[in-house]
Amino acid sequence: MTYRQLPLHYHQIPASPIVLGCMRFGGAWDGQPITNDLVVEGRQAVETALEIGIHHFDLADIYTRGKAERVFGRVLSEIGGLREQIIIQSKCGIRLAGEDEGPQRYDTSEAHILKSVDGILSRLGIDYLDILLLHRPDPLAHPQEIGEALAKLHQAGKVRHFGVSNMGSEQIRLLQMYSRVPFIVNQLEMSLDKIGFVEAGVTVNREPSKQNVFPYGTMEFCQAEHIQLQAWGPLAQGRFTGRVVEGQRPEIKATSELVAQMAAKRDVTPEAIVLAWLMKHPAGIQPVIGSIRPERILAYRDATQIELTRDEWYELYSSSCGRRM
Repeated sequence: MTYRQLPLHYHQIPASPIVLGCMRFGGAWDGQPITNDLVVEGRQAVETALEIGIHHFDLADIYTRGKAERVFGRVLSEIGGLREQIIIQSKCGIRLAGEDEGPQRYDTSEAHILKSVDGILSRLGIDYLDILLLHRPDPLAHPQEIGEALAKLHQAGKVRHFGVSNMGSEQIRLLQMYSRVPFIVNQLEMSLDKIGFVEAGVTVNREPSKQNVFPYGTMEFCQAEHIQLQAWGPLAQGRFTGRVVEGQRPEIKATSELVAQMAAKRDVTPEAIVLAWLMKHPAGIQPVIGSIRPERILAYRDATQIELTRDEWYELYSSSCGRRM
């Protein structure tokens, strides 16, 4: 029997098991105008994602300095009825250097959140976001101020659901105390290379835990509170799927070879194996893939159709961390 499913709050929205991350939409991180070629590139990526059942798209106000959202907005305007068929998720809370007189910093003040969402909606050419994530933990955040900002956005119909990114359980718990709307997403870096999400629980009270910085209890908290865990960087920049691994730690090369063997055995792509490893976790992890090229997106097609055995999952885990259980 398979228990893989998305957490309870996600039943409110038709989320696909995989998300297409749109960080590469819009080309370079500069102030150059959007070209038709960039729009065509974005449209091809969106159409390919839809072809393999991905209808959840992840953006952020800073991606290519706003051009990612503008390109996505152009794609929305070109494909009739698309807005009603997909989930659009964006993020705010990072201020890049050069956009004003201040340094690069995090900003979750009420004024900045409200202004950011208006900018996101304008660039996308839409009336509401399905999900807004707070991009990074802001050391100067006032939880009550954030709660008031989110309530205003929800009441105004500008954002339907909320979440966070790169936050631990206690940070989420504190924010939730002051928010009248639930947080339904937490997006974190998780992959066969970034295995802290597993290590945090497995190495409790053991020597390896001293090197782990993944916040202990976050996975369990999100499961208990029905918060969808999303994984950014799930392919580890291709380290296990064909990218040259010379100069990497020995565990990368060994795990890459193991992934290739498992992929050949099932007649699927290595990408499908790497994503299936993440998605086997009981938390129902939702990978956010960052590719824009159609051939790369198609490589993920089989990830939701295969189920690794317990032995295979532990083989990959042990290989990646370089030790037996």
